[in-house]
Amino acid sequence: MEAFKQVEGRAYPFGRENVDTDIIIPAAYLKTISREGLFEGAFKVVRAEEGNVFDDPEYAGAPILIAGDNFGCGSSREHAAWALNDMGVRVVIATSFSDIFASNAFKNGILAVELPQSAIDRLMEVATTDPITVDLENQVVTTPFQDRFEFPIDAFRKSCLVAGLDEIGLTLESGDAIAVYEQKASAARPWLVKETA
Repeated sequence: MEAFKQVEGRAYPFGRENVDTDIIIPAAYLKTISREGLFEGAFKVVRAEEGNVFDDPEYAGAPILIAGDNFGCGSSREHAAWALNDMGVRVVIATSFSDIFASNAFKNGILAVELPQSAIDRLMEVATTDPITVDLENQVVTTPFQDRFEFPIDAFRKSCLVAGLDEIGLTLESGDAIAVYEQKASAARPWLVKETA
């Protein structure tokens, strides 16, 4: 997982409430186990609307998505986080998130930032013309107009994102301790060790 300290760039001013995972990535795209190529199906229903923000070249490749309340509700599909990653989205800012979506986002290196509606309204306005900066280390979202919105985040999740550690990375950090344990366990219970020819 890529380390996350700060992201700066344009933001999709999406703003919709109750966006479920079927809107983020329709069920037809769940047949794959690859995390790549999901950009094609991301927000497919929304992209069918004329003038949608996701097909506006002004926001192409935006690393930030601004949404409304209850983002990521619905099913537990991890493909929703994969689709956002495939779009290049590193941060989603909303007033609230589904717990399962927030967990999947974190596990896939996406920062879910919760801010009050007044901050969302201001960021939606700024996003139409200017970049936004999300500083995870200082837990603040800023704009070129001196707007400053602090956000809370679980300390464990923050440390993992800043270090770029997913669950596998966390386990590998304990590789030496695991190897020592395995050696001791093998010596104490040799009948459990499978012999190789």
